[in-house]
Amino acid sequence: MPQAFTDDLFETLDLVVDPGQTPLRLDKFLIDRMQRTSRNRIQNAIKAGSVTVDNKVVKPNHKVRPGERISVVVPKPPGEESTLQADNIPLDIRYEDDYLLVVHKPPGMVVHPGVGHRRGTLVNALAYYFGGTEDMPLLPGNNANRVGLVHRIDKDTSGLLVIAKEEYAMSHLAKQFFDHTVERSYQAIVWGDPEPESGSIEANIMRHPRHRKHYTTTDEPDQGRWAKTHYRTIESLYYLSLIECKLETGRTHQIRVHLKSIGHPLFNDGHYGGDRILKGTVYSKYKSFVDRVFSLCPRQALHAKSLAFTHPHTGERLKFDSELPTDMKDVLDAFRKYTAAKKAMDRL
Repeated sequence: MPQAFTDDLFETLDLVVDPGQTPLRLDKFLIDRMQRTSRNRIQNAIKAGSVTVDNKVVKPNHKVRPGERISVVVPKPPGEESTLQADNIPLDIRYEDDYLLVVHKPPGMVVHPGVGHRRGTLVNALAYYFGGTEDMPLLPGNNANRVGLVHRIDKDTSGLLVIAKEEYAMSHLAKQFFDHTVERSYQAIVWGDPEPESGSIEANIMRHPRHRKHYTTTDEPDQGRWAKTHYRTIESLYYLSLIECKLETGRTHQIRVHLKSIGHPLFNDGHYGGDRILKGTVYSKYKSFVDRVFSLCPRQALHAKSLAFTHPHTGERLKFDSELPTDMKDVLDAFRKYTAAKKAMDRL
């Protein structure tokens, strides 16, 4: 019995070929079973190694035989229900060649269109950059496929994203993300001092039962999806800490949910309780100081700092790093000055 799984960005299929199946080219066999996925996308997925037969990479003309186990990972097809409008929005491009580009997304920008965000997203900006015009929507299909999103970060998270510019690169990168061979590091400002200073958080993540836009951890092994986050403290400021996080998985809100689960929510993360004082007394002078710092960084203090992946065509391992954004630097500077002043007062 075929088992299919679809999330926001990937569509997967895992099946054992029926005993009565006559020999048939692999690409033709899959087209019949993945009718929303184009033949071109399936062929590129096979060439990129995103389709395996009995755990082996094969060619598109491989003849399917009874009993073979076929596994597929392909980028999810674009939706048919809406159009994609091109928006002339400047992009901060850190790398580009004929096959892909790496962009730095500012905080506050939504990655892709959705309910309430049909315009002004990163994907709208990419559509314009790839040749669309503001007065002519790009229909889902050939043109929209060029806007090759293979991963995402939250609206209020800043940092690096890789975008595919053609089908083969999209399939290859999607498989790397699915297999967790892409290296990603984030920097976050959290309340308090994590103890120990470095470690791993392993807990299933599920949608919150009462707040549908939020997620939570669960101890039930049959609920949610497995997730693992590695962290280490870079700088401790008593009230806050700057930490680095590396992901083994890429679940929605993973860093934010995992850090809350160990008692250290991200600074000013309204979804997960970080938008109130969680370390330090709540007397008026300190509260006024924290309120001022909240205004310096009116979002969760999370930045996708580095990204490393294998180039789909050259095989070269590409690595990119980005600077901590100004609003997060301002938070750290403010607390450095505050803690230094408090230590000076305590010595008097």
